[in-house]
Amino acid sequence: MAYFINKKKEKIHYKSLKGKSPGIIFIHGLNSDMSGQKALSIEKYAKKNKLRFIRFECRGHGKSSGKFEDFTISDWKKDLIDVIDNIAKGPQILVGSSMGGWLMFLAAKARSSRVAGMVGLAAAPDYIEGFYNDLSNKKKEELNKKGFIKYSSYGFSYLVKKKYIIDGRKNKILKKEFKWNKPLILIQGLKDNVVKPDIPGKIAKKVKSNQIQIKLLKNSDHRLSEPFDLKVINESITSAIKRN
Repeated sequence: MAYFINKKKEKIHYKSLKGKSPGIIFIHGLNSDMSGQKALSIEKYAKKNKLRFIRFECRGHGKSSGKFEDFTISDWKKDLIDVIDNIAKGPQILVGSSMGGWLMFLAAKARSSRVAGMVGLAAAPDYIEGFYNDLSNKKKEELNKKGFIKYSSYGFSYLVKKKYIIDGRKNKILKKEFKWNKPLILIQGLKDNVVKPDIPGKIAKKVKSNQIQIKLLKNSDHRLSEPFDLKVINESITSAIKRN
């Protein structure tokens, strides 16, 4: 394990493997970290295929610097770009899980020459609007008055600040057409109760490309961490690499 120190002297926790190009970067989801089954499965795949690989933790997550509530989508986008610019070498396949799928698109736009392909795992670009709309009126009032709320979801409780919502709105990528002429594979579980199964179709409508694949997994949920899911993820990475 290692740490990258950014310009603010904050630590980004990561682990990397040496190998061939293209490399693979795994981007975790909201309130997650780099030690989940998907990250470890992809690392095992990279090791087996002698490919470069990086998994890391955005600030406010895992062993990286700071508290979750002090950061925004812009901050986490910056963390991913720091990883691409300072740790990764050569072209990369980005594999983004849930919120990591949003960061994946933002980084692909900012560093298009470095990104060779994308694999979205229940990718959730622009989720902030849905998040805000789903808040009760009482919670919305509290957020506007106090500037933060305590939010609970699927067994997790965390603070959400108003700046997180405002910043998220500024980072929407599906407002207009997204040009992308490289592989994009979107994997979505039909039993996902966090990201709706129609999201990949909405993404595909906004992305101008003839290299998009959508894989709908009938019995899979948001975690996409069952053996079958992990197999589909690895096969999709292989497909993205071969199409380069």
